[in-house]
Parts: sequence; C-alpha cells; structure tokens
Amino acid sequence: MQIKGKQKVYDGYFKMYELTVEQDGHTFKREQFDRGTAVAALVHDTEKDSFILTKQFRIGSESELIEIVAGMIDDGEAPEVSIRREIEEEIGYHVDQLEHLYTFYSSPGGTTEKVLLYFAEVSKQHADGGGKADEHEKIEIVELTAGEFLKLDTPDAKTIISQLWFRLKQK
Repeated sequence: MQIKGKQKVYDGYFKMYELTVEQDGHTFKREQFDRGTAVAALVHDTEKDSFILTKQFRIGSESELIEIVAGMIDDGEAPEVSIRREIEEEIGYHVDQLEHLYTFYSSPGGTTEKVLLYFAEVSKQHADGGGKADEHEKIEIVELTAGEFLKLDTPDAKTIISQLWFRLKQK
C-alpha cells in the first residue's frame, strides 16, 4: 500500500485528512483523523498506597468515564514533561518517579493517535487538580485501592492496559 496524496479536509479543534491510496493497482480514498500524540499514566500514591484516577465526561464515548490521567503532548514538548504537567493539572500531584511502560496506537485503522503510557509514583498532593478551566475540563479525582482498581469495569483501553500491566507486575 502506498499513500499517493494527502489533503486536509477539516481544520477545527481536530484535523481530518483525505488520503489517496494505491494498492494492488487500485486507487481509492480513505479518511484519517489526525489526533496527535497522547500521554497517559497509572498514578500510584505511595503514601496512601492507592491509585489516583479521574472521572470526566468524554466526547468520544458520550459518557462519564473513570480512567487513568491522560492528555495531549503540546507542540515542542517532551512526553515526560507532558505527563508530569497533566498529572499536576488533573489531580494536583508532583511526580516522584516515572516509568515508561508502552507506546501504542489507540485505533490505527483511522486515527493517527499514539499513546505513551507511564507508571507514575506520587506522594504528596499540592493542589486540588480538577483540570484547566480555560480548556473546559471538569475532572473529579477518584482514589482506588489496588483491589478496587483491578476490579474497575471500564471500556477505556489505556486504563485496561494499565490494569493488565499491574496484574502482571503482581505475579
């Protein structure tokens, strides 16, 4: 398969492209949702021995989700700087330790979004968190024990991957 052309067809909060693709002598069109690169972290409060997650309304699912901390990498920002910033903005903690776990595409069939997943250890909450008002974020902090985290029933892929990683780590 070879991409022969790429044209921006929507330029709003998100971007959409129409790609002209050639495969086995056939040329056809495909849409591509340009989402950018995201960071996410399973946050463990080492003082309380609990996991700190977020609850917020998500446009894609059209529902409130309990999920691990996540956000987009700003232009020119290193991923480690981005996830530290997101943890401070969303749940009000400074990061003590940070470990990269996985990098994966969230839905490679139609979107460019790549997610860098981390495990973050924190110990002291210094601010309320809750997200940034100017970005219209309204984030509720959810604190779970290890058992509650493992039993959390969620449709969110990055949180499920974090649960599986944590379960494997315990063995």
